[in-house]
Amino acid sequence: MNSSQLLERNARKYPKTEAVIGMGKRYTYKELDQLVNRFAHGLKLLGIGRGDKAVLYMPNVPEFVIVYFAVQRLGAIIVPINAKMTLSEVEYVLENSDAKAFIAHDLLFESVKNLDSNLVLIKTGAPLDDKWISFETVLNDNDSSIECNLPDSSESTILYTSGTTGKPKGVLFSYKNILTVAQMICVEMEIKPESRLLIMMPLSHSAPLHLFFMAGLIVGATSVLTPTFTPDLLIETVEQEKTTHFFGAPVVYLLTAKNPKMETADLSSMKWWIYGSAPLSQPEVEFVQEKFKSDNFICVYGLTEAGPNGTLLSASEHKTKAGSIGKRAALHAEFRIVNPNGEDVQQGEVGEILLRGEGNMLGYYNNIEATAETFIGDWLKTGDLAKIDEDGYIWVVDRKKDLIISGGVNIYPKEVEEVLITHSAINEVAVVGVPHPEWGETVKAYFAASEVFNLEEVKQFAQEQLAQYKVPRLYEQVEALPRNASGKILKQPLREGEVNGLTAKVGN
Repeated sequence: MNSSQLLERNARKYPKTEAVIGMGKRYTYKELDQLVNRFAHGLKLLGIGRGDKAVLYMPNVPEFVIVYFAVQRLGAIIVPINAKMTLSEVEYVLENSDAKAFIAHDLLFESVKNLDSNLVLIKTGAPLDDKWISFETVLNDNDSSIECNLPDSSESTILYTSGTTGKPKGVLFSYKNILTVAQMICVEMEIKPESRLLIMMPLSHSAPLHLFFMAGLIVGATSVLTPTFTPDLLIETVEQEKTTHFFGAPVVYLLTAKNPKMETADLSSMKWWIYGSAPLSQPEVEFVQEKFKSDNFICVYGLTEAGPNGTLLSASEHKTKAGSIGKRAALHAEFRIVNPNGEDVQQGEVGEILLRGEGNMLGYYNNIEATAETFIGDWLKTGDLAKIDEDGYIWVVDRKKDLIISGGVNIYPKEVEEVLITHSAINEVAVVGVPHPEWGETVKAYFAASEVFNLEEVKQFAQEQLAQYKVPRLYEQVEALPRNASGKILKQPLREGEVNGLTAKVGN
């Protein structure tokens, strides 16, 4: 079964159940299915058909959902992209994906209004000129069903990586890949027809789209969309819509926990608070649990290329193992941790995490070499370095690409970051390796803090808790660390010095 068929089934099975809520609009499954048919008929008249690529440039709004399913209903391939992409980044994706259509939302249109392209160009709201067709015009009067009998092995979706170490790569998925990981979330997170999923993280990312939105589709649940995240909006939406499940990056929880409204907020409808992209430390978990008045936090680990699927840390395990990514693979997944020779590591030994499962991507679109480099047989190389403790729990040490080798010695930035973040005035920190004429690399720490520091004080703090070879030689205070749309810190701009420090560097 493919996604389009699932939507059709829900329109018959749950015709009056709200499927999507957002931007003041509320659509039942029957209404959504009819809108999808209408838009699919309109796309067909514009020449979009099986195998064509349609790039979707929208925040989390109901139109995103309509376009997503309409493209797939025609047997075409949907390419959702980050709402924060610049014009040049959009142009790269359009060319790289062999796109035939580009569909944008008015909220983002200012960024792409100067797009010069011969593609089918569609936007919500009034058309800018003759090049652009309005979304409303494409909505055909014909809402009759369009049969889509593609097998679940068919190509469905391309998601682009963040491109933090080079040009973004298109991750190609089949329907089976996506529905496998969505089924995992249904089981592991107890998503049912009566569930109400709050989706604030960008639907152009694999976890919000494949894990949660598609999990809602599988069971016939309701998805509540917001085009952005703010702590106030999260609190207000939970209270108003009585949502039951939420997924966000750790920074989302930490920011919301600090919001004064949390003291009186009624978040009692929430059954599961789920986070990923980075772990929360034990003190952070305790702080967030106290402010959210809930112990039902669960950590999921995976990466886009894996669906995402991987491992999980249950709510009860947070009491003693917060910061770990768990000790078992999630449903439909397996993991190994191997040394450079491909051998399973021993307890306490650092190795790379490999993942296997039916959620793993088909490959990188039009990039055979990169695909081959990413797999060992049917095992996906994650690029994450980790070790297993005496209880079998996995602890991510660092990204393989972030490993610093200074004077021939391995230094894991994450270990240094975990020490510096314990300083009471430091809010966030990132440690990177920068070139050094004698040692090859030296350690540099970027941090944001609630006060302007004497950087020698930070260095002294590090020296008191770290072995001398791990202590950063360079420090720079910044207003905020660069992050991508999913909340992950971007280290490449830091390595390249593309941030403006508040104070002078110290060290050599």
